[in-house]
Amino acid sequence: MAAVMRIAGEPGTEATDAEVIRLSTLKPELFAEIFDRYYAEIYGYAARRLGPGLADDVAAETFLIAFDRRDQYDVAHPLARPWLYGIASNLLSRHHRAEIRRYKALARVAVHEATDGHADQIEGRVDAESTRGVLAAALAAIPAKDRDVLLLVAWAGLSGEEAARALRVPAGTARSRLHRARKKVRAALGGFDPTTVGEDA
Repeated sequence: MAAVMRIAGEPGTEATDAEVIRLSTLKPELFAEIFDRYYAEIYGYAARRLGPGLADDVAAETFLIAFDRRDQYDVAHPLARPWLYGIASNLLSRHHRAEIRRYKALARVAVHEATDGHADQIEGRVDAESTRGVLAAALAAIPAKDRDVLLLVAWAGLSGEEAARALRVPAGTARSRLHRARKKVRAALGGFDPTTVGEDA
């Protein structure tokens, strides 16, 4: 792994993403620092949405696009996470059908997987897998634009404002989409907040 990039003249101070990206326009090899900081996170997010096979392609292409567009990055934003998630979300939208198929498959097999185990563990597993199946079915039924905001907040850990920036929509639009998505998923889960149960799908 590459050494953490430091700010010149300030020992012990890690360079912000914006500083790394700005410097990488002059020294392209420095962009590897952004890759090192965020590749695993972007891959993990894509894998949760599409499965591991397509996630490799989405994550790799996210960083290729980011590298090509690094001279357009708004250095007023010190963290590149929303920018990278925005690129990844755009790429994920190309796989809309694969994502929906994944959620529907998870919804169908959830209870069957849960019942394969020791008798004393079956009840807990059925509950967990059932919740996972209901969540997957609910995610499949949500419009793609609403689902993107919900998953950027629930799974990627972005704030509503960061999700809006990632998706290049006004903050109010992101809030409306998030509210609609949460309402639908919460109803499907019997009142549970989707941001706390999203770990299972």
